[in-house]
Amino acid sequence: MCAFCVAILAAVAVGANLNSKQLAARRIAEEKGTKLPAEKPIVKATVGVVVLLTAASVVYHTTISPL
Repeated sequence: MCAFCVAILAAVAVGANLNSKQLAARRIAEEKGTKLPAEKPIVKATVGVVVLLTAASVVYHTTISPL
């Protein structure tokens, strides 16, 4: 696998982990009745990163890579 293809999988894993931590923090705050933490756009950022990495991977595999 090339670096772009590996980076796509890593970005998805990191985004999923950050999103699950955010959801857990919000759930705990709701249960305790405390102020909810500010919601960060993790899913949108992850999708954006994956789209950019996928485009870079397509360009790499179709024009730059000899294979």
